Amino acid sequence: TELYGKKIAPLHFPIREDGKFVGYVNVVKQAGRKYIDKGKKEECPIPEYLDEYLEKYHDILMESVAETSEEFMDRYFEGDTFSVTEVSAALAMNVQEASIVPVCMGSPINLRGVSNLLDDICGYFPSPDKRSCNGIAQKTNEIFEANYDFTKVKSAYVWKTIADPFLGKYSLIKVCSGVIKSDDTLLNVEKGEEERLNKLYVLEGSKPIEVPELHAGDIGAIAKLNSVQTGDSLATKANPILYPKALLSTPYTCKRFKAVKKGDEDKISQALAKMMSEDKTLRVVNDSANRQSLIYGIGDQHLDIVMNKLKERYKVDVELSKPKVPFRETIRKNADVEGKHKKQSGGHGQYGHVKMRFEPSGDLETPYEFEQVVVGGAVPKNYFPAVEKGLQECVLKGPLAAYPVVGVKATLYDGSYHPVDSSEMAFKMATILAFKKGFMDASPVLLEPIVSMKVTVPDKFTGDVMGDLNKRRGRVLGMTPDHQGNTIIEADVPQLEIYGYSTDLRSMTGGSGEFSYEFARYEQAPGDIQAKEIEARASKVDKSEE
Repeated sequence: TELYGKKIAPLHFPIREDGKFVGYVNVVKQAGRKYIDKGKKEECPIPEYLDEYLEKYHDILMESVAETSEEFMDRYFEGDTFSVTEVSAALAMNVQEASIVPVCMGSPINLRGVSNLLDDICGYFPSPDKRSCNGIAQKTNEIFEANYDFTKVKSAYVWKTIADPFLGKYSLIKVCSGVIKSDDTLLNVEKGEEERLNKLYVLEGSKPIEVPELHAGDIGAIAKLNSVQTGDSLATKANPILYPKALLSTPYTCKRFKAVKKGDEDKISQALAKMMSEDKTLRVVNDSANRQSLIYGIGDQHLDIVMNKLKERYKVDVELSKPKVPFRETIRKNADVEGKHKKQSGGHGQYGHVKMRFEPSGDLETPYEFEQVVVGGAVPKNYFPAVEKGLQECVLKGPLAAYPVVGVKATLYDGSYHPVDSSEMAFKMATILAFKKGFMDASPVLLEPIVSMKVTVPDKFTGDVMGDLNKRRGRVLGMTPDHQGNTIIEADVPQLEIYGYSTDLRSMTGGSGEFSYEFARYEQAPGDIQAKEIEARASKVDKSEE
């Protein structure tokens, strides 16, 4: 009552014997029912101890009914009783206006209460033909009022896809207008491809039952539509109608995944592609810069379920781990160095010699800038591309901790060459030597990615969430009330610190907080974090493989 007032209306409440649920009282009909078999029931007297509850719930229900019209209110105050039909009609009106929330009960293990729930959905919930549903007619660019009218042109919206290794692919549709028949050819409006239907189904659980047609308002399924995905609209070529896509949550929980068995990679990527066609909140990213495959979901539990499905359905084992954070390397000071590559062996030798300056370019978006100010042909022009090639190779894997390099300006200002022994390869090698030395002499630092985060939490949890963000080295930039009892906290947080945040936020706020983030920029990482990373990746600096 404190939270919802008189909005909550129990339509049934349980009858118990020896602490066991054996039947229920129907508040509208003021009658008892006892279960005799799976899902079956018979009328029974209401136990005396429940009389006071029935009276209380019935009074609340009658009050809600009375409030639907002035005439009912007058009758209620005169002590008149309402018939079951009147109560049902008034309840249907209340539910449609969302002024009351009906509460049913049951125990689905023994099919108890399931038929009541279905009856109540049919009796109290608004029928599709009483609801509005609009799309855009593509030929005229005008609003098409489908409104689940079976007399209008055919159109449907694909709201779910099932891609089962045994059942095959089914596109689940809601028919928005007209009557769709099994031999129709429909247009996938967004993609412009025509699809012949062949067969229509309704699904009972996972069992498809073939039907000849589906009417406006019906939910059905079509098998094996090649071009069709969740969110697409189907209509006729003569009258293409596009429906707005459902809003889906963005997945922010990220983990790295690897095949347990070598050679399963192809199977896993095919299975994940099928699962992503079913579930639009699942995303797989191949992060080639950090040599890792990432999977994004709505939370840890979501990703665990995906892993279980891969194992059970597709027979492949995958292990999840913490993703590598994409640090970057840059320099803070200037350095002036030379690199000389000289080898003498039988016949031609190798000779390359460069003098270079390295300094911060001030642009952390691009890996390097290359400039040459060589005077008098000390390094011939035809070797400049070789020097740049050397730089291109070096910035992929920096000398500090083998992370990509950004924000370096390299200037070639002098050097020397040998008319016989110099080659592109020799100048490339000389540049690599110069870069490694110059980079390490120019006060190298590690940069970490910072994300801009938005956390929306009920006001009472604001203190806890703020404290937690501070622990994660976050900088709170602002707090805004949304005037619905929540606070929106905006903060910059290092990406390194947000791993596992969805689980922590859920436990801090009892599941009522939500968050989103996007990459903002790179910033210099604190000394202790740099030292830890450099130490952890020391072996990678010398090796070329990950």
